[in-house]
Amino acid sequence: MLAHVWFSLFLLAFIASLIQWVFFGQSDIFAEVINATFEMAKLGAEIAIGLIGVLCLWLGFFKIAEEAGVIRHLSRVLAPLFRKLMPEVPAGHPAIGSVTMNLGANMLGLDNAATPLGLKAMRDLQSLNRVPEQATNPQILFLVLNTSSVTLLPVTVFLFRAQQGAQDPALVFIPILLATTASTLAGLLLTSMIQKLAIWNRVVLSYAASFALVLAGLDRKSVV
Repeated sequence: MLAHVWFSLFLLAFIASLIQWVFFGQSDIFAEVINATFEMAKLGAEIAIGLIGVLCLWLGFFKIAEEAGVIRHLSRVLAPLFRKLMPEVPAGHPAIGSVTMNLGANMLGLDNAATPLGLKAMRDLQSLNRVPEQATNPQILFLVLNTSSVTLLPVTVFLFRAQQGAQDPALVFIPILLATTASTLAGLLLTSMIQKLAIWNRVVLSYAASFALVLAGLDRKSVV
């Protein structure tokens, strides 16, 4: 599927360039396209190389945290919340730890680092699936939370902006935090409504209130 998407993009670019050449007289359009291709390839390589250190660092932190039992303890802390959001997942199941690690990576804005953790979480959730060809409610909810995850510290975005010469790479912190919080809340509310999850209870609301306090503290520090 991805190969067809890329082929379509190249085909559309060629057609657009051909139109510019034939109908608008831009005879140098193909030379500009070739130059832009090499420039973007160079930029992509520079960004990828810049990400290697960041990804290795944070993936190492997550591995240390897993081996030290931090993920296990964090899973216990979040277990009451996930029991309400994912009632089909048994208490103490490894899927809770995998989901926690993935959401943690997403909160830090480590998109590439979160991908293998997300795949592991989905495999753990799949082990509970009695109908392998159909996604379960926990898998759907996890996908929603993974896609719209709140980003507390968008490390990758900061790195991109720094590589492109932004004077203040962290200037987008508040907009990203507000946007991802709104998207996560909307996704959670819609999914819980469709799946008929009981989220309006003391447990979920207490976690939501605690998270809101953390967000308020981050916003206040960033403003100061």
